[in-house]
Amino acid sequence: MDLGITGKRALVCASSKGLGRGCAEALAEAGVDLVINARSEGPLQETAQALRDTYGVEVTAVAADITTEEGRAQVLKAAGDVDILVNNAGGPPPGMWTDWEREDFIKALDANMLTPIALIKALVPGMMDRGWGRVVNITSQSVKSPIAVLGLSNSARAGLTGYVAGTSRQVAGKGVVMNNLLPGIHATDRATSLDTGVAEKEGITLEEAAAQRAAGIPAGRYGTAQEFGATCAFLCSQYAGYMIGQNVLLDGGALNATM
Repeated sequence: MDLGITGKRALVCASSKGLGRGCAEALAEAGVDLVINARSEGPLQETAQALRDTYGVEVTAVAADITTEEGRAQVLKAAGDVDILVNNAGGPPPGMWTDWEREDFIKALDANMLTPIALIKALVPGMMDRGWGRVVNITSQSVKSPIAVLGLSNSARAGLTGYVAGTSRQVAGKGVVMNNLLPGIHATDRATSLDTGVAEKEGITLEEAAAQRAAGIPAGRYGTAQEFGATCAFLCSQYAGYMIGQNVLLDGGALNATM
């Protein structure tokens, strides 16, 4: 399928690995030139070269912490006018509600709510002026079904979801389409980290912890970065123009709900 976005330019945050890289790969395959970002220079440059070699697109790599003002300034300067924005940042650490203080919530809000909002405010006006744009925010299944040990993430991502619900409908008339992608459990470093915590707590192996969690997913497995990226690319395509402010859940059927 021709997604109709060949020659477009995208900023994909936190994209040296995991779900962000899956999105960058799928967009590159669709012919989109990329600005990719991550904190670590080495892995980021390796990813950039792999994307260039495999797909023949232009790739600009900016090593910076997107959750800081300085990092965002670096990335935005390199990005210039982009047609597509994929917001992504690592989630805050797990814990219990008794563990978290005000500063913990501020950090979570900065990373998973205020950073994507800042990038939206910086880049969407240009998209509106040009009459075309796509924004995909990678949030979490937890905005539909909260996860107790991820209360910081639940809170910050739910706040972003509320912001997008209103903002997406204000910009749609100018050709800018904004939606959220809600990953369930995918085979990424984040899943490994959470499984490691369970393994240590329960005295089992990492493999046993992963199998135990996969058994609770109707699909019987973790998702892949490739299938997640393909969904992201579709939301950025010419075919997604009538999808406004939606929360697209990719969780293997884990959330049992009619709507």
